[in-house]
Amino acid sequence: MDYVKAFIIGGIICLLAQILMDNTKLMPGRVMVILVCTGVILGAVGLYEPFLNYAGAGASVPLSGFGYNLWKGVKESIDSDGFLGLFRGGFKMAAVGTSAALIFSYIASLIFQPKMPKN
Repeated sequence: MDYVKAFIIGGIICLLAQILMDNTKLMPGRVMVILVCTGVILGAVGLYEPFLNYAGAGASVPLSGFGYNLWKGVKESIDSDGFLGLFRGGFKMAAVGTSAALIFSYIASLIFQPKMPKN
């Protein structure tokens, strides 16, 4: 049942992002920034943690989960390191996910040999 709930919640988040792209003139990059900022804001007001506990991977995998992860890292680092934690926390919390994305995309580029599109 957890898989179904995560699939439905994650699908709803993606559906909302797709509706935003289809019905506005926002480019995909801006929609991604909106999702990250939404995760940060919901984390700051204390709403994302209960949502994450309910939805599981359906809330942690989309970009809003990445924003929440950044917020959580900054908050924890400020609590332990003070003002310096404002700059250190987000990097420390998101380093594993960012590193994995870079490493796996590099491996995929070696396997599939991407080519630049011709205009």
